Amino acid sequence: MTQPSFETHEVFNQSPPFEDVNLFTADRPLMAAVKANGGAGAEQDLMAFGADWGSAEMAEQGRLANENTPKLRSFDAKGFRRDVVEFHPAYHQMMARSIAAGLHNSTWTAQGEPVGGRSEVVRAAKFYIASQVESGHLCPITMTRASVAALAAQPDLLARTMPVIATRDYDPAFAPWWGKRGMTLGMGMTEKQGGTDVRANMTTAESTADGYRITGHKWFMSAPMCDAFLVLAQADKGLTCFFMPRFTPDGAVNALRFQRLKDKLGNRSNASSEVEFAGAYAERIGEEGRGISTIIQMVQLTRQDCAISSAGLMRSGLSHALHHARHRSVFQKHLADQPLMQSVLADMALHVEATVALVMRLCRAFDRMAADASEAAYMRLLTPAIKYWVCKSAPPFLYEAMECLGGNGYVEDGLLARHYRESPVNAIWEGSGNVMCLDVLRALSREAEAAAAVMTTLAADARGLPGATEALAMISQAFRRGDSERVARLAVEKLALLAAAAALNVVSPDRAELFATTRLAATHPSMYGAVDLDPTAIRGLLERALP
Repeated sequence: MTQPSFETHEVFNQSPPFEDVNLFTADRPLMAAVKANGGAGAEQDLMAFGADWGSAEMAEQGRLANENTPKLRSFDAKGFRRDVVEFHPAYHQMMARSIAAGLHNSTWTAQGEPVGGRSEVVRAAKFYIASQVESGHLCPITMTRASVAALAAQPDLLARTMPVIATRDYDPAFAPWWGKRGMTLGMGMTEKQGGTDVRANMTTAESTADGYRITGHKWFMSAPMCDAFLVLAQADKGLTCFFMPRFTPDGAVNALRFQRLKDKLGNRSNASSEVEFAGAYAERIGEEGRGISTIIQMVQLTRQDCAISSAGLMRSGLSHALHHARHRSVFQKHLADQPLMQSVLADMALHVEATVALVMRLCRAFDRMAADASEAAYMRLLTPAIKYWVCKSAPPFLYEAMECLGGNGYVEDGLLARHYRESPVNAIWEGSGNVMCLDVLRALSREAEAAAAVMTTLAADARGLPGATEALAMISQAFRRGDSERVARLAVEKLALLAAAAALNVVSPDRAELFATTRLAATHPSMYGAVDLDPTAIRGLLERALP
């Protein structure tokens, strides 16, 4: 191939684009974690998905969707309210491909019952791959999938909506949901004065002959072009969950008044809005006064997806860093052959191996929780702990990946700058770090016996790993303290590390021992590569990370 040439210089010693790569078969840790957690038999499906999403065409669509951000059209030329958001065609292309693959509904039957089996693990593998290409559009995808869990509290509403949710057709038309080929759902919980404290919400719901009328606002409501939203409002008996469609039953546009779109650090392809409800029509979901317990069924699933997405972003960062290092020469050697760079990349690869093993183990618990009480307990206790650790790990990890590419990593022409800007959102959405730690404490206090059983399972799965026994003792002691909240971050991080070591031990005992040695038996340094891994371990990690 002829090298590009300018008047003053030739272009060489640059890595080729990392595209037209099968994002499943090129990821041995993912393949192993899927198989170890019940996903065997889905390889052909995942190979096809990995090839499609690893294509140059999909990478270009992801770039276009982020560079051409959504626009709010509040009024038409004559002054009539429109309250619609316009997206670039690339965004619609990403939505169509994810929906065609069932990322929004493949874990539910046509009646809205959990599929079980391996559906959560297989869907998670696809979600993990898709997040490496374009994460913003996955917000309405995950909310649509998760909303089914909350809609189950209102069986008649679920029966009406599920036939439209259950299709694999993407229909972006601004029209009543009941006449569309497919639908998406969003969520509105937080208000200016309350934020995480949704009990402080002031939005009110008035019962009427045909449902409820909602008056108030939401400070954050993502994906405002969804066909309906699950929102919280104060009814006569307290905070209640409601289904708010974009159109009223008579076909009129519902009274959702979008004030503006948020100017976010990342997540640029996805619109997030501020909205006022001017007597908007809504239907109740579940009992009045039970809004939090209703919507928390949805939140557990969105938290799961936050962790999967962050893991996918880190995997992409590792892939691009390693690919670049294998092609870039410095001081007469490829970067990937320089001992210090090898240490950095191998340490990063070890982190990703443990992370993907952990999120797939969590998804196995979601698959099996209906039939296995121990798996249900694992899900309840560890979902917030895993979200905490995985999501907060992503920003510093992606900074390190950017640095591996030098200046090329820092410019917007490449993917890693977008990943870096995207990465903080998963730790903030669906409950920030402190909220996750408090949720772990709450689960421990409410279900002490079940939590003890989970710790016994982790101890068995991590048996023999360096530092596992000491980690268990530290976690137990911290959670028994009278001031456990003060040390909750320390204990929850240690709990997640132990769970990661245990999950990786099932997938790859050799890597689990390395992970435990550097993370459980010792405090991992703040910088990747500041560990002493032997050359054989380094070679194995890097060959496995990206064959």
